[in-house]
Amino acid sequence: MISRTFRKELPITIRLDWALLHCSNRAVRALTSILAVLVAVAATSVQASEEDLPLNAKLLVAARNADGPAITHALQQGAAVNSRNRLGESALIIVLKKDRVDLARMLLDAGADINQAAINGVTPLMTAAYGGHTEIARTLVVKGADIAVVDRLKKNAIIYAAGEGRTDIVKLLLDKGVDPNAVYANDLTALMWAAGYGRTETVKMLLAAGAKTNLKDNRGKTALDIAREAKHEETARLLAQVAERP
Repeated sequence: MISRTFRKELPITIRLDWALLHCSNRAVRALTSILAVLVAVAATSVQASEEDLPLNAKLLVAARNADGPAITHALQQGAAVNSRNRLGESALIIVLKKDRVDLARMLLDAGADINQAAINGVTPLMTAAYGGHTEIARTLVVKGADIAVVDRLKKNAIIYAAGEGRTDIVKLLLDKGVDPNAVYANDLTALMWAAGYGRTETVKMLLAAGAKTNLKDNRGKTALDIAREAKHEETARLLAQVAERP
């Protein structure tokens, strides 16, 4: 047995462990019961608080939880489909960020605004482009989504798609009239964005669509320079081969 004097000299963490090891089974059971009650009360409180939320807030909570039935119920009860959270994100943007294409379609069918942007300027189309949700992007474009609008970072849908290597969406936007050589913020093109992230397949498609390799950004760098700087060797080789052609 450890003497009281020796126990006082032990570090506080060891003394606490010693005390816990010598708790009676009854005390442990009592503590467990108390914790269980507290957890149950907390869960009940959360449930109650959610039930007390306004309808629009319920819709946003359901979107955040990717809860299809709850979204449907909130809409049926009269929630506004274009409700937005504190970041200005609509339920449509929220579910797209969660990669829930099925819920995005549900909200579009319910009349979600295809151009409603968040506070940072990000639109549903930009969100779909970033996430690679080709069919949703196609649906948004067919419904009239603005393909040229930029967010607060001066990025638009094709920039997000090119930077993330969403080749099918880049092609979709080009087919809808986006110029493959359009110059955006800092004199960057879609080709430069794709090259900078090593998106070789997207680079191939942009080159096939007529993207020029000799354009330079505001630092005087071409897409090839950018790829080399980022050490994307495969992408750089492809761009070098094209640049060498007469």
